[in-house]
Amino acid sequence: MARYSVPGGLIRVFILLACALTPAMALAQKQQLTVRTAKGDQAFQVEIANTPHSREVGLMLRRELAADAGMLFDFSKSENVSMWMKDTLIPLDMLFIRADGSIVNITERTVPGSLTPMDSQGPVLGVLEVNGGTSARLGIRPGDKIIHPIFGTAP
Repeated sequence: MARYSVPGGLIRVFILLACALTPAMALAQKQQLTVRTAKGDQAFQVEIANTPHSREVGLMLRRELAADAGMLFDFSKSENVSMWMKDTLIPLDMLFIRADGSIVNITERTVPGSLTPMDSQGPVLGVLEVNGGTSARLGIRPGDKIIHPIFGTAP
């Protein structure tokens, strides 16, 4: 029987890599989210950012995002929030969402890499990030409703 020896340093590298990738892999789990607009329902598959680390990383370093994809930031309690585009490579629309699921304001076509803060216009429970231009293309407006369990609006 052959025996193989793996240097201890290499094992530590594998362990560190596994630990570093675990939060990113957790983000890969997608959930259905619907935006109810005057033009009808618009469905998205979203990753959930509900930990300090996942909210900090967000969509950083992504080179593309599917047309029906996004990221939902869950802040667990309503508060005024400010977002930025540090290390984000693609333009995004940011939909700021009240605890009842209604969209309070939208920041459209954010500038990749910008450190300019994008603020909610009042307390929000979540922020949905989608491809830049999606809100205009689909007719998503403030007052439209987000259907998702974190807002208590899912069936």
